[in-house]
Amino acid sequence: MKIGFIGLGIMGSRMAANLQKHGYSLVVFNRTRAKAEPLLGPCGTFSDSPAKLGEQVDVVFTMLAHPDAVRQAALGANGFLDHLRSNALWIDCSSVNPSFSRKMAAEAARREVHFVDAPVTGSAPAAAEAKLIFWVGADPADLERIRPLLLCTGNKIVHTGGQGMGTSMKMVVNLLLGTGMAAFAEAMALGEGLGISRKMLFDSLLGTPPVAPFLASKREKIESGNYETEFPLRWMQKDMHLASVSAYESGVAMPLSNAAKELYRLAMREGYATEDFSAVYDYLTAIHESPAPAKV
Repeated sequence: MKIGFIGLGIMGSRMAANLQKHGYSLVVFNRTRAKAEPLLGPCGTFSDSPAKLGEQVDVVFTMLAHPDAVRQAALGANGFLDHLRSNALWIDCSSVNPSFSRKMAAEAARREVHFVDAPVTGSAPAAAEAKLIFWVGADPADLERIRPLLLCTGNKIVHTGGQGMGTSMKMVVNLLLGTGMAAFAEAMALGEGLGISRKMLFDSLLGTPPVAPFLASKREKIESGNYETEFPLRWMQKDMHLASVSAYESGVAMPLSNAAKELYRLAMREGYATEDFSAVYDYLTAIHESPAPAKV
């Protein structure tokens, strides 16, 4: 089975490497070729375009930043979708909105290509260690065809339903991550403002029911001030925006989430876009540490 992989960023590069570790040969494409270099060799070749990649493979993975990037790779002037053979599989692991996934599924079906939405939960270390969780929206038969591939890069597969349901679950998961991080940062800012030390807050709060378990992994970043990227803040803001789009489409109100989404947008404007999304803590505490405006 020849596999194509498009999108070799923080997550995609690690997923592709794990596929190679299990003996699969890859054809890869990335806008920046340098990111593909570690994968090239006996088990990896570089394609000049998504279209040329599509001509060579039975299965194509996409792991791209946003819907426009996925659309361009699949349906653009050099898109792969018109070049895949009949009965090929397209596995989109990108974080996109459910209505977009369903549109891509329809485009694939018109070309007799099987579409699977399979976004993941897990940061860069989980991707490197093949411990990602896959949220899969697919026909059951298609999932069984690709299950061995997914288990090369993850350790849990949740079949959430038909096409679009994997991205639906990813929307819910990332909404909890984004709002949870923002709420924790705001609570920490309040605690410090009231005179409680950061260490006391961490020691007292982590591991208690009000605090999401994932926040323990962000302690070192916050204490050191080194927000080396595991999940970029700009992509968290993007996912929360897509969740708000999905909420609009389904008639759901999300007042708290929309406020958090705008908090991340403000942090982006202050230079935190490429930092880990936990840097929203740094942004909030910087606000509270700023001197009060002079009274007129």
